[in-house]
Amino acid sequence: MRTHSQAVHDQFDPQAQAYLTSAVHAAGPDLRAAHERAQQRLAPTATILDVGTGAGHLSFALAPLGARVVALDPSAGMLATVRAAATARGLGQIETCEGTADALPFADASFDLVCSRYSAHHWRDLPRALVQLRRVVRPDGFVLIIDLLGEDEPLVDTYLQSIELLRDTSHVRDRSIAEWRALLGAAGFDRLEYSVWNTRLEFASWVQRMRTPEGLVTAIRTLQACAPAEVRQALNLETDGSFTARTGLIWGRPAIS
Repeated sequence: MRTHSQAVHDQFDPQAQAYLTSAVHAAGPDLRAAHERAQQRLAPTATILDVGTGAGHLSFALAPLGARVVALDPSAGMLATVRAAATARGLGQIETCEGTADALPFADASFDLVCSRYSAHHWRDLPRALVQLRRVVRPDGFVLIIDLLGEDEPLVDTYLQSIELLRDTSHVRDRSIAEWRALLGAAGFDRLEYSVWNTRLEFASWVQRMRTPEGLVTAIRTLQACAPAEVRQALNLETDGSFTARTGLIWGRPAIS
């Protein structure tokens, strides 16, 4: 019986190239907003940690703004893709590190910015991981989290989380803005700022990217077909299975002791 950690490796190691070229991951208003915020607040000497870097898109966006970017991920396949892409783009300030969010292999107060994009919904122990982010960020540093958001309405959220899990069995949970506010506050971050965008997920490429087995694809489509009107409207469910979720960007600071 495989562990959650093994499920993450099984899901993502073979799919690194697909995530590098994925339109949803390679671009978007969240990447532009992240770059703008970091550009306004980071010095050119800044050190940046990108936790759960995946194919490296957040690291690529932020690398020109700092002196050192550490792209951390548990997937060796993803990290090999990041290294190759960083070299091709001339981003010599990016280095890679294999590791997990809940056990960061860095000294306290090592980074000016700790960040993550489209990864936290896979973290089994999110509170512990956020405490780790707080530990390794400098007292005058910043935290940046980008992820798909959970829904405030329980009915809609149940359908969203179920669809996500059927598509990707390493999924843990999409968190709502209210949940993020509480979790980040408990971990020692405050002065939080939020931005939210709609993100359309085209069904065929969404399941192909994760190599979702046909039986689970059928289960997703069956669940969508059974969804009540409130869910169909909230997620903008389309006839081909495509739907619209929300991406959230949260920017904050370590709480002042």
